[in-house]
Amino acid sequence: MKIVIFDMDGTLLDSAKDITLSVNAVRKANHKLDSLDESFVIDAINREHRNLAELFYGTQKYDKKDQKYFEEHYNEQCTQNVTLYEGINECLVKLREKQIRVSVATNAPTKFARLMLEKCKIFENFDFIIGADRVAKAKPDKEMLEYILNNYGYKAGQKAIMVGDNSKDMMAAKDAGIEGVFATWGFSPQTDHTNLISKPEEVLNYFN
Repeated sequence: MKIVIFDMDGTLLDSAKDITLSVNAVRKANHKLDSLDESFVIDAINREHRNLAELFYGTQKYDKKDQKYFEEHYNEQCTQNVTLYEGINECLVKLREKQIRVSVATNAPTKFARLMLEKCKIFENFDFIIGADRVAKAKPDKEMLEYILNNYGYKAGQKAIMVGDNSKDMMAAKDAGIEGVFATWGFSPQTDHTNLISKPEEVLNYFN
């Protein structure tokens, strides 16, 4: 068995604009704050050990009112501007042709992931779509990846990789005992990883 687990935001899909619009909607409605730049929002989300509640809303921890407003806004917003990264669809087709199993592990809620993947017409390519709400601990914890691997009946020695644009993805892969592959086209500027790919089709090179 051969398996690829993809991160979603910044790896399969460019969702930066919609995420930023929803963050700024909360800032305006609940805190009367000016809008943040997209680059600031995405950089903050993709770096470890950041207090996003403080950075985005000026609070020490997430307020339930802010969480509720964001979720309601993003539920309507998340499919408005999201796009596939170039080459993703072709990569998924080739993986399927080679009978390589494909799933998604995202820190986004599963319901948003499904909406976005359906909008971009790639939903049917995936065996499992696991969001942070489906596990006790999100990435960088390995739980999400182990959930997928266990459902495949994965055994040590079989080929499985995690493709993502964030150190959290690489840490989860390492702890799950599989290879992490860093997508340089994504949200994170970090390139200090061992396995770097600059376009989706290079995923296939790990299965030659």
